[in-house]
Amino acid sequence: MEIVNVSGSRKRAVARVTLKRGSGRVFINGKSPQEYFKKAHLVQWALEPLEATGLRDVVDIKVRVEGGGVSGQAGAVRHALARAIVILDPSKRPILRKAGMLTRDPREKERMKYGRTKRRRAWQYTKR
Repeated sequence: MEIVNVSGSRKRAVARVTLKRGSGRVFINGKSPQEYFKKAHLVQWALEPLEATGLRDVVDIKVRVEGGGVSGQAGAVRHALARAIVILDPSKRPILRKAGMLTRDPREKERMKYGRTKRRRAWQYTKR
């Protein structure tokens, strides 16, 4: 039996996925996806790679996710799951690539700079 360990990330969140052949059980930080994310659209988004490849009831998944918020964590789980599925079954790669699940979303919040009120907004300048 092949066990796959892969990580994926989005924003500041990092997810580590352990994937093995099984009966379709999913645990995210020791909880069910519905219990962890609490929002149906985030659960659906996070588990989208399983639905797209038809592996929902074929693999057992254990996820350890940390950092960021719930949306970033759902995206990180999605990215890690897609990468793990490709390692488990390389023939699924075109499906996941076409759906954009293998690409790491590079968008992050801009850092706060010193001497400014916001990320880019500076103090108002008064000449007179």
